Amino acid sequence: MAVRTVRGAVQLERDEAGHMEEQVGALLTAVLERNELHPDDLISIWFTATPDLHSDFPAAAARKLGIVDVPLICAQELDIEGAMPRVVRLLAHIESDRPRSDIAHVYLGAAAALRKDIAQ
Repeated sequence: MAVRTVRGAVQLERDEAGHMEEQVGALLTAVLERNELHPDDLISIWFTATPDLHSDFPAAAARKLGIVDVPLICAQELDIEGAMPRVVRLLAHIESDRPRSDIAHVYLGAAAALRKDIAQ
C-alpha cells in the first residue's frame, strides 16, 4: 500500500460556521467517494482557509462527519492580492493502491477554476 495525497478545495458563499460545515463536509465526502476511500484510509488532513474566513475551523466539519482519530490541522492561506476569496483547501494523506495518476482531486463549484489541470 502506497502513501498518496489528494487535493481539494471549495469556495464558500459566506463566512458562517454552519455554511462552512456544510461545504467542507461536502468536499470531504466527495474526496472519499471519488477515491473509494474509507476513514481508515486517511493518514492526516491539512486544511487551509483564506484570511477572510474566521467563523470556524474547517477541521470541525471532518470531526462532525465522524473522522475522529485522524490527525487534522488548519492553517491560514497566503493573503495574495486578487486571490479567490472564501476558499477552504485540503491536502489529505492517504493509503491507497491506486496509482498517482488515478487519484481524483476534487474542486467543487467555483473552486474548480483554481486547478483546471487536475480538477475532476
